[in-house]
Amino acid sequence: MFSEDDLLPISALQHLAFCPRQWGLIHIEQVWTENYLTAEGRVLHEKTHSAESENRPGLRIARGLRLHSLRLGLVGQADVVEFIRLPKDAEGGIRLEGVEGLWQPVPVEYKRGSPKIGRCDEVQLCAQTICLEEMLNTTINTGAIYYGRPRRRKEVDIDTTLRQETEKLVFELHRLTDSQKVPKAKYEKKCKSCSLLESCMPKVAGIKKDIEHYLSKAKDETIT
Repeated sequence: MFSEDDLLPISALQHLAFCPRQWGLIHIEQVWTENYLTAEGRVLHEKTHSAESENRPGLRIARGLRLHSLRLGLVGQADVVEFIRLPKDAEGGIRLEGVEGLWQPVPVEYKRGSPKIGRCDEVQLCAQTICLEEMLNTTINTGAIYYGRPRRRKEVDIDTTLRQETEKLVFELHRLTDSQKVPKAKYEKKCKSCSLLESCMPKVAGIKKDIEHYLSKAKDETIT
């Protein structure tokens, strides 16, 4: 169990899942450069969090709900948590103060663009789910991600594989944070859309790494 002073942001987990180098620049070196993509994403989250909660028949919507998990050492904020009323004969669910019946929580994460390569968004959603489960003492098997570019909602199964992947990454997040070392750059196609491209310089860093390896190898051969 972690103390409240040791909690790390869920957003850092998403950054690490997307790119370890990006995580290090943002969370270790405090480097941040905004482009139109990050600006749109920031505005979307601000609108989502500032909107009022909604109550509809069989559905309650909470926005900007604070989350934490002392077991995983995470803290964050959910864009939206939907509470869906369950049938009377259903199992599971939680009780809401001042409301009859049992309700199933479903976390919903909002993204401005389209689905990414890899599972960084799913990992972020899974981490939010685990936090909710711990806070509400319940089990949540399904979440959702709403992508603004196709304007489509993607249902996500919070299954064993995703949970294991997420918890493994959480362990790595704490290890890297303790080390305070920024991972080395590695150029990939996704680098083109990263707002930290100029700060990271993955192509230059990769060339530098190759040169250092060549010089080290040449030195070893000379000594031999």
